[in-house]
Amino acid sequence: MTKHFTIVGGGQSGLQLGIGLLKAGHAVRIVQNRTGEEIEKGKVLSSQCMFDAALQNERDLGINFWEAECPTVDSINFTVPAPDAPGVKAIDWNGKLDSYAQSVDQRLKIPRWMKEFTRLGGDMVIHDASLDDLETYAKESDLVIVAAGKGDIARMFERDAERSPYDRPQRALALTYVTGMAPRPDHSAVSFNLIPTVGEYFTFPALTTTGPCDIMVFEGIPGGPMDCWKGVVSPEDHLAKSKWILDTFLPWEAERNTDMALTDDNGILAGAFPPTVRKPVGRLPSGAIVLGMADAVCLNDPITGQGSNNASKAAKCYLDAILAHGDKAFDEAFMVATFEAYWAYAQFVVGWTNALLAPPPPHVLNIMGSAQAYPELAKRIANGFNDPRDFFPWFAVPEEADTYLTRLAA
Repeated sequence: MTKHFTIVGGGQSGLQLGIGLLKAGHAVRIVQNRTGEEIEKGKVLSSQCMFDAALQNERDLGINFWEAECPTVDSINFTVPAPDAPGVKAIDWNGKLDSYAQSVDQRLKIPRWMKEFTRLGGDMVIHDASLDDLETYAKESDLVIVAAGKGDIARMFERDAERSPYDRPQRALALTYVTGMAPRPDHSAVSFNLIPTVGEYFTFPALTTTGPCDIMVFEGIPGGPMDCWKGVVSPEDHLAKSKWILDTFLPWEAERNTDMALTDDNGILAGAFPPTVRKPVGRLPSGAIVLGMADAVCLNDPITGQGSNNASKAAKCYLDAILAHGDKAFDEAFMVATFEAYWAYAQFVVGWTNALLAPPPPHVLNIMGSAQAYPELAKRIANGFNDPRDFFPWFAVPEEADTYLTRLAA
């Protein structure tokens, strides 16, 4: 039996779910506030380094249109500068990924997916949805899913205080898309640099609207020297500030960027937000209910690079739940159960991400330092980016970490 779905928000999760539902024979409307052309010509939206499990979700739906041309990310490299010796690395190791990761600029991905959604028979509505619109969608649809939203729509979903330890931004964030970065000498990587008391910097190869590029991600601790983006307005100033951070704190990264240039004037982004988990059921003034998905109800800081991975996995989880539900009504019990099925996975991502936002405790410093001596540990940490459940309990519990490291040393 054909069901009718409305998805508000046409990003990674909304479009992936919409295409999956269309391929299963359902009727789907996606409400998106910008045209594909506006997205393509606008500012970058994210850094979106996606690991194998998330990429597989795209392969399964036949929407991995860039896999052959997108550069691969083959490893995770982790570096900590020595605190009292400029230019010296206190920790430096590399862990190979079992399967490559890739990053496709959403300015490429979203417009192409919008075309595919329409080609498959989906109803693409370009409109900035309001609460009144949601009331209409709820009357016309078997289920309304909110995968984006600001203002009144976002406020429908109550903050879950038990699952949200932070109520303010934990990092000042910035992205810089560049060409001309020298490649790593061995194999490609997410080069993750942790600068104690200052912040984090990571970079990796990607595919953008102009071709292959590298994405620079800056995470500044609020009030620190990398919390420096508020007065930066022009693309030229943004690039200069990016170079200044590397020159000041990470000379080995600066050496890779002597010929660096922006991919385009829109290849920059800066901002901040508090990582937040929300309750999944939104109640409209009429009493009708809608289901929140992905960033609308589970928003992570990008320090662990999980945003697009989470969005993909949420869409897969919701698709599976909807298809398994058959002809039954999509009531509140279904909505809660569907989110909790996703949370059974996402809680580990949230726990790991939030832990990295705090000053690292001794056992985490010991783990990250020990990975220099134990390639098996470096590889396990690297592949945890694909499935963060593997970090628990040994990454979170000091006694478990000690037991694991003792076993590695035997």
